[in-house]
Amino acid sequence: MSKFADKAIAHERRRAGETALSDFADYVEKQQRRRQYPGASAGEASASATTHEEHDELDILETLGLADESENIKLKELLLNPTDDNRTRLKELLVSRIEEGRGETLFDVGTENNGESMALTLEEYGKAFAYVQDVARELKAGVRVLLSKNTGAETDVESPSKDSCSKVMIRRQPETIDELLEIRVAVVGNVDAGKSTLLGVLTKGTLDDGRGRTRVNLFRHKHEIESGRTSSVGMEILGYDVDSNIVASGDPGRKLKWEEIGHRSAKVIGFTDLAGHERYLRTTVFGLLGTSPDYVMLMVAANNGLIGMSKEHLGIAMALNVPVLVVITKIDICPPQILAQTISQLTKILKSPGARKIPIFIKSKEEVINTATQFVSERICPIFQVSNVTGEGLDFVRTFLNILPFHGKFDPNAPFEFHVNDCFSVPFVGTVVSGVVKSGAIHAGDNILVGPDSLGNFTPTTIRSIERKRLPVPVCSAGQSASFALKRVRRKDVRKGMVVLPKLEGVAPKAYWQFTAEVLILSHATTIKPKYQAMLHVGPVSQTCRIIAIDRDLMRTGDRASVVFEFCQRPEFLCVGDKLLFREGRTKGLGIVTATGFDKSKFPNAEAEEKDRDDKVGAKGSSKTDTKGVAKGDVKKPEVKKEATHK
Repeated sequence: MSKFADKAIAHERRRAGETALSDFADYVEKQQRRRQYPGASAGEASASATTHEEHDELDILETLGLADESENIKLKELLLNPTDDNRTRLKELLVSRIEEGRGETLFDVGTENNGESMALTLEEYGKAFAYVQDVARELKAGVRVLLSKNTGAETDVESPSKDSCSKVMIRRQPETIDELLEIRVAVVGNVDAGKSTLLGVLTKGTLDDGRGRTRVNLFRHKHEIESGRTSSVGMEILGYDVDSNIVASGDPGRKLKWEEIGHRSAKVIGFTDLAGHERYLRTTVFGLLGTSPDYVMLMVAANNGLIGMSKEHLGIAMALNVPVLVVITKIDICPPQILAQTISQLTKILKSPGARKIPIFIKSKEEVINTATQFVSERICPIFQVSNVTGEGLDFVRTFLNILPFHGKFDPNAPFEFHVNDCFSVPFVGTVVSGVVKSGAIHAGDNILVGPDSLGNFTPTTIRSIERKRLPVPVCSAGQSASFALKRVRRKDVRKGMVVLPKLEGVAPKAYWQFTAEVLILSHATTIKPKYQAMLHVGPVSQTCRIIAIDRDLMRTGDRASVVFEFCQRPEFLCVGDKLLFREGRTKGLGIVTATGFDKSKFPNAEAEEKDRDDKVGAKGSSKTDTKGVAKGDVKKPEVKKEATHK
């Protein structure tokens, strides 16, 4: 009877923890909008958050068709009456939508903005489509039909109505490399799930031989090639041109260089290949937080299911509020009943209170396009079933990545901030740091500060040059990955986790030893009290921290509290609103930074703990002094000698 009772209690605790996780994730999302960038006041942060919320409400109104009717333009009139005025209005409409989509947009020919059909005949549709192509050509943009109905083309799908319509992708050719649209996708999953192999198949354009031949190009170390397991953060890119074709080499098996892909592409998908083994969990968490991915691709082997670190990676993605797409691999060698078990298990986990996802199994091109256009909603989770050997289902993944919209939340108008993810020493160039621009913009030749070092100081230097996707650019802005060559800075003076900030007169950035955070405990066997130590991840920062104060006596699984952390090795640069994860082995909790520093008035238990600590330190110090005096004979031996002489 006790076993059943223990199972019921454990199940209730797990359910309570899952519900608390989903509620806390919504709280973190709201708080992150109020993030205070370096050099910005609290008033500016709250004002920008309010503006952002207002924009969200306006977007919802426009999506539902509840915006001001006077601004709605009847597209049928613009497309079928090609006057100069209508041409100008159509061009302005396309330009605004392309700018909003950072260089691309989906356009419906034969459907109004509110979803109503234009009831076009085949002849009218032909004229409207040719007109859209002509206007897009003036904007130096390409048009690709993704899906059509009753047009007689290869892209046609069955439709109950007889109206002709299509959904097209309009993508503009970037004039310079710094205008190139970049979307970052982090690839996670359990060991041997086929992560590196799928990326090799997608980027190389050839199928795998069943023994991992295509994954060799992604490995960075000799031991990775020998063992077949990723242990570092690997990077790979996949390019699409203006006509939505994959940028690949004409020779089968030859892989293009990054420079060639960057020059020929209008959109680039940047993959971050992360380790699946539990031994490299720290590296994987660093890749998920440090590279600021727009999406997470979770790989699940069909013959193994969602096991091991896959659940851990899925939980971290949920905690970070990053949209997740699932790819089930190895379906060519998996028996049907095992595949059915894997799908059932995956559906059950995604629908659980902690995930609250709506799984959508992609089985047609129409489902791919409809899901990709609605994927900005974090509740939808598309699931693909692919084989890297036979190529089954890979076209759906390629089409989905082509339509995938930009999802990052970066502020180009805020002060400049750059997080360092990696450091190099390049011959004849010097020290190079790579990472992600979190906010603002920077130009080559600007004066900057790099830090903090072990003492919390920032080093002034200058940016010698900037590169994106191994191509030189004069400027980079918020949301872009870039590499900076620095002047007069040695390789040993920079490390992962540092930040690059603009050098401003009268404004000195600070590094902090202590900070306060709102924390949710995901899983812990016992209780968490002050002096508890764990590995803390805040953006690219990975360092051991200890808890020095809690606003309650202790914390258990599912508890939420305000906690004061203290770094153990060196101070770090933080901002209010940064997400954090802390773990001891596997993930234990997540939170968000609420204050830099330590307000003792909010933590009454902290003073008593400090007093106890000081008393213990004093007692240890006095005992050490006594021991030294007796051992060395510097104090007591002369007294003994004097007494003997007197006698």
